[in-house]
Amino acid sequence: MSPSTLTETLVFELITPATDRRPVYISGPFCKWLPDVEAYKMTETSPGHYILHFPETAELMFPFEYKYTRGGWDQVELDRYGQPQQNRMVWQHTEHVEDRITRWQRNASIKHDHSPIIEVLSEEFYIPQLDKSRKIHVLLPHHYYEQPDRHFPVLYMTDAQNLFGEGSPYGNWQIDQELTKLAEQDRANVIIVAVDHADEADDYDRIQEISPYDAPKIGKGQGDLFLRFVAETLKPQIDKQYRTLPDRLNTGMGGSSVGGLLSIYAALMYPHVFGRLMIFSPTLWISSRIYFDAIHFFEPFETKIYLYGGGKEEPKTKTDNMLANIEKLNQTLVNQGFGYSRVEIKTEIDPEGIHSEERWGKEFPKALDWLFNC
Repeated sequence: MSPSTLTETLVFELITPATDRRPVYISGPFCKWLPDVEAYKMTETSPGHYILHFPETAELMFPFEYKYTRGGWDQVELDRYGQPQQNRMVWQHTEHVEDRITRWQRNASIKHDHSPIIEVLSEEFYIPQLDKSRKIHVLLPHHYYEQPDRHFPVLYMTDAQNLFGEGSPYGNWQIDQELTKLAEQDRANVIIVAVDHADEADDYDRIQEISPYDAPKIGKGQGDLFLRFVAETLKPQIDKQYRTLPDRLNTGMGGSSVGGLLSIYAALMYPHVFGRLMIFSPTLWISSRIYFDAIHFFEPFETKIYLYGGGKEEPKTKTDNMLANIEKLNQTLVNQGFGYSRVEIKTEIDPEGIHSEERWGKEFPKALDWLFNC
């Protein structure tokens, strides 16, 4: 079959992890395989989403051969195993091509990339318990696709916009970078599932959505419905789609601030689902009911709880003293006694710590390593 000339405009779309900020180019015979021709530089339309409309003057033929680069042949696309990607082919006439890349080469020698593979489970995952939709991110261990027989524990986390990539106006934990460092020591063998929070334009919407308790300023807390979503809707989908260890001892919940409060509630009310809790700077002042619920934490399952607070977290109310509240919670759990031997609590206090994403990001690798021994 002889090649046919392409007359219509050819559009390429690329989805790739948003954590890599290098520009993306398409290369092929149409540009003499040069890796960084400006006319073939893709436009980033949203984080990790690129598009290119080929110039009308380009002489393109089908079959069409091409490859993606980050601006050099020492920065070319790799396959999902971290190996060189073969040239891509479009075999027959089309007007639109969509590709996905999870890994990129970074220098002249191909070195194994230890950064997590970041996938989007859904741009709009429906939450029936709240009748709304949220974006769900999945951060896989760097070798997930290289070890097809291996299963991994899962940590569910709130406030995905604040955790990795570009972050948000609130800041960034940079867990992708921390996971990369841990992976270099083979200590990042956990799947992270991160759920976007409500619109940042209204912080009370976010607080209401994940607070398990009612409060005068935020109204009726929907945190219990949110946890039902994670336990009854999201977790079954994750367990079906990915190679997880689905039992409670390999399932965690984590977050900071109101997300930390939600994680405590998950330990108390959903112990049959969550056996690992990452609790940073919980907003215990929202409701004193948290202590009442903790008193009734009798006959608990085997559980590990990592509890962090900072000594310079500025209080919002008279009862919002982070260190005093954390100590009160810890003592409430200890004093109720019965069955407590099955619960491990590691309390970490930073006298200079403030209420910030940057500080929680520094605590994240220590907490993850202790909780999952991974």
